[in-house]
Amino acid sequence: MIGTSFLTLSRPVKRTVFLVADTALVVLSLYLAFALRYGIPWPFPFIGEAWVLLPIMTVVGALVINALRLPRIKLNAFENRAVLQVGLAAVVLALLVMSASYLLKLTAPRSVPVIFGALFFVSSVTMRVLGLQLIGVMTGRDPNRVRVAIYGAGAAGIQLASALRQSEEAHPVLFIDDNPHLQGLMVAGLPVHAAHEVESLVRTRRLRRVLLAMPSITPSRRHDILQSLSPLEVEVQVLPSYIDLMSGKGLADNLRAVTPDELLGRDKVNLNIPEIAKAYSGRVVMVTGAGGSIGSELCRQLLDCKPARIVLFEQSEYQLYAIDQELRPLAIEAGVQVSAKLGSVTSVPRVASVMTEEKVEIILHAAAYKHVPLVETNELEGVRNNVLGTQTIAEAAQIAGIERCILISTDKAVRPTNVMGASKRMAEIVMQDVQTRSLDTRYSMVRFGNVLGSSGSVLPLFQKQIAAGGPVTVTHQDVTRYFMTIPEAARLVLLAGAFSTGGDVFVLDMGAPQKIIDIARQMITLSGRRVKDPASGVGDIEIEITGLRPGEKLYEELLIDDDSLRPTPHPKILRAEEAGMSQTEVAAMLDEVQVVISEGDVPRLRRLIEARVEGYHQQDPGNPVKANGDTAQPALATSSPIPSQ
Repeated sequence: MIGTSFLTLSRPVKRTVFLVADTALVVLSLYLAFALRYGIPWPFPFIGEAWVLLPIMTVVGALVINALRLPRIKLNAFENRAVLQVGLAAVVLALLVMSASYLLKLTAPRSVPVIFGALFFVSSVTMRVLGLQLIGVMTGRDPNRVRVAIYGAGAAGIQLASALRQSEEAHPVLFIDDNPHLQGLMVAGLPVHAAHEVESLVRTRRLRRVLLAMPSITPSRRHDILQSLSPLEVEVQVLPSYIDLMSGKGLADNLRAVTPDELLGRDKVNLNIPEIAKAYSGRVVMVTGAGGSIGSELCRQLLDCKPARIVLFEQSEYQLYAIDQELRPLAIEAGVQVSAKLGSVTSVPRVASVMTEEKVEIILHAAAYKHVPLVETNELEGVRNNVLGTQTIAEAAQIAGIERCILISTDKAVRPTNVMGASKRMAEIVMQDVQTRSLDTRYSMVRFGNVLGSSGSVLPLFQKQIAAGGPVTVTHQDVTRYFMTIPEAARLVLLAGAFSTGGDVFVLDMGAPQKIIDIARQMITLSGRRVKDPASGVGDIEIEITGLRPGEKLYEELLIDDDSLRPTPHPKILRAEEAGMSQTEVAAMLDEVQVVISEGDVPRLRRLIEARVEGYHQQDPGNPVKANGDTAQPALATSSPIPSQ
């Protein structure tokens, strides 16, 4: 097409085209100035010797136009400054015509240079405006360009519209804005419509994408807008905040797909409080499982607290290498030492030697096996790592006189229906037991809901399934989960270290639980697809109910006993002081764990868990169990993601 062909020309060729066009306008404008002055279409009999101005201004005009960089004005970025640039060229050319007439003593009327300058200005601006409109019309007909609406006709929306006009992939069609004073107006050449018109506009204007260009609105307001757009068959993208835009990329480059945490119906919890930095400043902090989702985020956030040294303890060589390579340049800039140590938390000599050599003062214990189905079929290794590994860390911390030791646990430890959850509850019991014999070390635990973006999380899985064309797999239509972000999870761990009094459990107030199937539907619709109707077959992406996975339940809890709650300095952080087991019972439990692991006796291990872990029960595949032990309607079970630890 003409429009797209012109846009694909090289920059030197485009400049030559504009130089020739503007030079031609100089000659044409000068001729028309004489014609208008004398009032006839053919003024040559009256021009006399002044005709010499035409060849002179052809050459001089080309030099002036090139010197004032008119050919370098981008057509798809034509705005006020460019108009002033054309105006300056018109004034200079008019003055040159006056000067030439005076120097050559020509008899041309004095009004001709003024008329000439005005004609050149109007014709040059008109040429560019018409060219821009023509290219817009031609490229707008390109079926490969996505027709988009911009939600927000403010400064960000106007800049985004300008940026998209230069794009070969997207074609801005209209604005949507809640401001009644803007509705019905033309802004940046696009009509502004009210929000209640969006549904009809999607059909009539063939919109395929809505771009939310309101970077300064609150998360709750953004959530409301996204909820209103979710039923529509359009893809939704969000412009980041102004802080994110400081990266230097263009607005169009900063557009991103809607992230899952924007669908959860609550603002992120602000956990930036001074106590965190004070608690870790100048200390030596050891992070076990440092290469995992939570462990690596803990290390990143610790840098802001200015500890003396961060000890990365990790069993996986690759994960240790990756976090070490990422952290070292940042640590050098922050003035923090980093030490990378390979080892397993189940190795008593290795754990003890690292604590002694590095003079560790605080431990953040994030190392664990966490994936429910894998641990359910590898029970012995799951319990060895999660229970005996925690025992090793806790007892080594007591011997070394560590100041604080924080265990990362999970909501699945509360009345568990799987071995992973049971092993984490046993790990909590171990920490509580060691606390009763410790005078110097303060032990605490943090229970997470499901962590967005962590390894094993269901939400990135949904994104991959949608990108592949489906189906999106959910195991039960009624399953609900609490969600938190990775930064919230890591910050909660650091807060636990700051607020710990010993033996307490910290949880984050995460608002109401979210229905997994509702999140799946919203992610499908906000990606521009439709949920397939199983009856009619109409739609793009199918939601498939896959059935019960071993050890899962419909609902999760964060507390064993609600009456154990105590306040903390932060209103969104809850502290629970839960009762543990006696020292004799814990010792007997750990002795039996050692025996069943050494003998490889899985049935005995499950009997041990059932006897020692309060509320543990194996789930009947035909009768899914809720978090509180009640049975739900006979059906399938949950497709829960597992919190990253």
